[in-house]
Amino acid sequence: MQINGSVALVTGANRGLGERFVQALLEGGASKVYATARNPDTITTPGVVPIALDVTDPAAVRAAADLAPDVTLLINNAGSLTGAGLLDGDIDDFRLEMETHYFGTLATSRAFAPALARNGGGAILNVLSVLSWIAFPDSVAYSAAKSAAWALTNALRLQLAEQKTLVTALHVGYMDTDMAARVDAPKSDPAVIARIALDGVEAGRYEVLADEVSTNVKAGLSSDPSALYPQLPEIR
Repeated sequence: MQINGSVALVTGANRGLGERFVQALLEGGASKVYATARNPDTITTPGVVPIALDVTDPAAVRAAADLAPDVTLLINNAGSLTGAGLLDGDIDDFRLEMETHYFGTLATSRAFAPALARNGGGAILNVLSVLSWIAFPDSVAYSAAKSAAWALTNALRLQLAEQKTLVTALHVGYMDTDMAARVDAPKSDPAVIARIALDGVEAGRYEVLADEVSTNVKAGLSSDPSALYPQLPEIR
């Protein structure tokens, strides 16, 4: 699909990658951009239609779909990163990650699928992560939720093919955003990642590996786990 002339809705659009998506859509000629956040007053990008949306609230999701019946591109970007530890983290933090990344993506996709069908099919872009494929003890809640969202994305792609809705998965490592502020590792520019992802949607791609780390980890999935986790003890 073409970004120029599209009507897009971005979840989690008030900062980070979501805000960069909004800017890239406007620069790409989108005719309308719905920018959503739990508090729409935090959306500062001019030229957008702000909508209150908490993706973990089914009623709010339904209300957003009613307010934006002309959507042709849904970008599921809203996220959370609790940093809950595997053995001692608060179980409610694990539930929040699943509610946001998995159930939230499921809810918005279900709510907007009929509008996408009426409007010619359009596209859904799900923001996933390299952590969909690799997990560490201090990010396991996030990784598990993103893994579930990856499975959901694959199923949505099949389910919505008949109505001609493209479903694209974006996989990316750390970005220079508030969410990753405490991470001491190389980070991508979210503005660049937003443009790469939208280029992928325009090209009709099912999957966008937006950086080298995502490409390398995806390639390593067919290897023994020790290839991805070199800290594991050697098997004798």
